[in-house]
Amino acid sequence: MSDTIDTEMRIRLEDELSRLTAAVAEIDASERESLSEASGENSYRDHMADQGSATFERELDLSLEQNERDELAEVRVALDRLNAGTYRTCSRCGAEIPVARLRAVPTAKLCVQCKEIEESR
Repeated sequence: MSDTIDTEMRIRLEDELSRLTAAVAEIDASERESLSEASGENSYRDHMADQGSATFERELDLSLEQNERDELAEVRVALDRLNAGTYRTCSRCGAEIPVARLRAVPTAKLCVQCKEIEESR
């Protein structure tokens, strides 16, 4: 059973790794564009409200890009844990992480109880 779960989760994580790697590569390519072009600063030089909207959108994009990078890092850590044989073990208390939790959150490092404690702080 545990080998089946590990195989299932490895497939899911590797698919997610591929998707996120492509997304981050696309982000990196688009970042080569200058900030003024991305914000539309040159097109709306005389319109402060438009500049503000463009800056807000650029900041939102940067936040979403950082989320993609963070998710990619979490997937890599999960795959490392699978390779090390510690994937299904809570990194805080050492208890086994339930399969249902791993299926819901494939990058989970904590069991439900430890995650609840972490979130209550």
